[in-house]
Amino acid sequence: MSFELFRLDTRIAAGVKAVGYTTPTPIQEQAIPVVLEGRDVLGIAQTGTGKTAAFVLPILERLTKGTSRHVRALIIAPTRELAEQIHQACVSLGKNTKVRSVAIYGGVSKVPQIAALRRGAEIVVACPGRLLDHLDERDIDLSHVEVLVLDEADRMCDMGFLPDVRRILSAVPAKRQTLFFSATMPRDIRALADRILKDPVTVQVGVIAPVKSVSHALYPVPDGLKTELLVKLLREIPSERVLVFTRTKHRAKSLALKLERTGRRVAALQGNMAQNQRLNAINGFRDGRYDVLVATDIAARGIDVEGISHVVNFDVPDTVDAYTHRIGRTGRVDRTGEALRRRLPDFDYGTFSPDAQPQRSRPGASRPGRSFRPRSPVRRSPARTRTAGTRACPSYASPSPAGAAATRSRESTSRPAAW
Repeated sequence: MSFELFRLDTRIAAGVKAVGYTTPTPIQEQAIPVVLEGRDVLGIAQTGTGKTAAFVLPILERLTKGTSRHVRALIIAPTRELAEQIHQACVSLGKNTKVRSVAIYGGVSKVPQIAALRRGAEIVVACPGRLLDHLDERDIDLSHVEVLVLDEADRMCDMGFLPDVRRILSAVPAKRQTLFFSATMPRDIRALADRILKDPVTVQVGVIAPVKSVSHALYPVPDGLKTELLVKLLREIPSERVLVFTRTKHRAKSLALKLERTGRRVAALQGNMAQNQRLNAINGFRDGRYDVLVATDIAARGIDVEGISHVVNFDVPDTVDAYTHRIGRTGRVDRTGEALRRRLPDFDYGTFSPDAQPQRSRPGASRPGRSFRPRSPVRRSPARTRTAGTRACPSYASPSPAGAAATRSRESTSRPAAW
């Protein structure tokens, strides 16, 4: 199937060609025709499947029919990075049209955002908090919104945005088309979808689980050796761009400094940074100024950077959902993978024996498509050794031990080492 079968406006089709899209992904193939019909959509898809274009293209098609200085499409995203990514997709795909888009999020001045709204923006891509600020100050009018998109709805729930989302819903017309996208479906998100969608078409691509398009590997190691092991991995294993996840802001900052001292081109990305610093880190990672980005879960969604060959869970996340979104930064769209347990040759583990560590898989967890909810963190005394990466991890797709300390993607024609 090609994008020509959607019969998009020639100006939009030119934008599709310009960005290099040739064949629709499964979520695009299923969702675009339904959205073009004006139906509400409940989209369930793993991260990295191309769902941004699945709603941006039909919105652009709709907005090219007639012109208006009013906000006609509102797209809500949980993070600044995701909002900016969606805005850039609107700009790139719609560059040959007269449809204007503006991104609204915190951490930067409101003045340029207000100016863009007054010039007439038909698409607004916004984070909930800053959007409510503009609503309270009457800088934006949402009474003409025809299409509402909630993207990464489960992340909005995780971040405590549901009350803000409900306030925003009260500011948009009841008669509208609503598109609801989420990678996972916790109870609160399902209830919200049931309340705001009208006779929706459900579009689901794959299972709600960590993507199968990456190779997963667990490296058991004591906490005190994790940094040293990571440094050795980065030196010995072929990689392109590497995204490293930590649990805390302080850990992200300190680990980035340690890696920088070893000669790596590295940047940190965490919530205490100013927006211009965050953009510099992401853009530098994207354009190759940095080959390692150390981030908290703020980067688990909204970072669409080509060439991320490896994702390292330096600190393993507490939930399967968080793991799903972290590893979704690699292996995007069309890759394949495997699952296994490894130790690094020629690394001095001291008295610690990786091979002797317990395996926490549950019965049936090794069968394809199965995953389990992680146990609550267990408190240990300082004297006890903790095995990094052996808790709070999914086990699936291979009869191998539970856990995945790091992941990487691979093209079918290339097999760099997995870690």
